[in-house]
Amino acid sequence: MNLMSRAPHQTAAGIGSVRRGPAELAGAWHEALAAARVAAAENRFGGVADWRDLGPYRLLSALADVPPDPAVRPLLRAEHRELARTAEAFLDHAGQAARAAAALGIHRQTLYYRLSRIAHLTGLDLADGEDRLLLHMALKAARL
Repeated sequence: MNLMSRAPHQTAAGIGSVRRGPAELAGAWHEALAAARVAAAENRFGGVADWRDLGPYRLLSALADVPPDPAVRPLLRAEHRELARTAEAFLDHAGQAARAAAALGIHRQTLYYRLSRIAHLTGLDLADGEDRLLLHMALKAARL
């Protein structure tokens, strides 16, 4: 389920690593499926992703079927879609408020207000590196 406002690709393809022999076919298949899942969720892959090019999404794709962390779960509800998009943009821009606000097309004060709502809703401290990592991974994995 895509909780962000980005439009998912209608069709997607994934490419697994080159393998040798039928014994390794299952591994290539799982990589290709994970790559296709990422290609469908992330516009930057243009609908086709190669397992070798997924970067952190190789790890995140393994978390896609794991239930979200309880702290992040409230943020993933439909009524908080905009807050989830705000949190992801903020984290994607390394916590730089001016860049995140510009990417979202909102005023910095609006961003700060939303960030305080996110912190209140999740109980996470966005000044804490581990909390930011948890939130970022959970948001990315939820879109897969």
